Amino acid sequence: MAERTPPPHLSTVTGRPALRRYSRHLLIPEVGVAGQAKLARARVLVVGAGGLGSPVLQYLAAAGVGVLGIVDDDIVDVTNLQRQVIYGEADLGLPKAVVAAARVHALNREVGCEVFVQRFEAPGARELVRGYDVVADCTDTFGARYLINDACRLEDKPDVYASIFRFEGQISVFRADGPCYRCLFPEPPPEGSVPSCAEGGVLGVLAGMVGTWQANEVLKLVLGIGKPLVGRLALLDALEGRAREIAFASDPACPLHGPAATIAEPLEAARVAREPLGVPELAPAELDEYLAAHPDARVLDVREPHEAILEAPPQSVALPASTLEARLHELDSAREYIVACRVGVKSRWAAGRLRDAGFRRLQHLSGGLLGYAATHPDFDFF
Repeated sequence: MAERTPPPHLSTVTGRPALRRYSRHLLIPEVGVAGQAKLARARVLVVGAGGLGSPVLQYLAAAGVGVLGIVDDDIVDVTNLQRQVIYGEADLGLPKAVVAAARVHALNREVGCEVFVQRFEAPGARELVRGYDVVADCTDTFGARYLINDACRLEDKPDVYASIFRFEGQISVFRADGPCYRCLFPEPPPEGSVPSCAEGGVLGVLAGMVGTWQANEVLKLVLGIGKPLVGRLALLDALEGRAREIAFASDPACPLHGPAATIAEPLEAARVAREPLGVPELAPAELDEYLAAHPDARVLDVREPHEAILEAPPQSVALPASTLEARLHELDSAREYIVACRVGVKSRWAAGRLRDAGFRRLQHLSGGLLGYAATHPDFDFF
């Protein structure tokens, strides 16, 4: 059940108090009075009022976004205070969505809030996103990300995605004129293969760094300005002080919007137990050193042509997974191969198939070329 507060009247944008409040926006040619009016009319759904949701909600409220929907079923815990700066010690034990709405009103009383003290779940997901112009995915689970992605795509709503872990963050925009989250990550990682922030930690300030970038993407979409991160994944490394991006394309086999799509309703992708591969794993950060020490080894790149936007690493041989069965005879079973794809899904299958075909000198690049690109300073991302 949502607790709703009325949206602001547009007169608050053209009235003198608002003109003064948003004067620094009005000075920007790309915003101006017309843009500020767009912000006042906008309805943005923020799913997750935690580390990312905290800066997103506060900056969207400060910018004058008309209505903010807040979805979160959690309560404020003491472990949240290190990075979820919208809360204080007095809020411990209270519902995050309710407290966040109160902070929004304290920051800008002209912003309307629609509060949903609940999980974002498949039943009602489409109906929920349908009422908003943009959705900000500030969640921290793979299941929720697939679900939000599906609901937004099916309702033709842009999905502004971000995630954080330890010192690293990611941001992208999924909308109808570009690839979706399923194109970038066809399957969730196996259960237990990727630790959560609760298990692996996160630098508190990183939530603010990535969340404000995410809020910026929302504002660009509402205002219709700039170049949104459509088909691009921005990578932020707080430890190295570096921001880069990776281009990625729509997957023709995407089950959500490809020609043979099979997903007609939002689906929360379940993580499955990882089956033993029987092939040694090589970490992306170790690839360069390993290739230097083994000049005869080859990286077997099994990406499909539409996935090969990222430049291949040195000592690579391209052989798409879809043609592997027919082209096994082209490979030398006496040579060592490090099997790689974009994110490590197709390559696991390919490594297993090669193992079954009698190849013994095999390794699998865990995390794929996306993981390699994130750790290699000289890799071509475009």
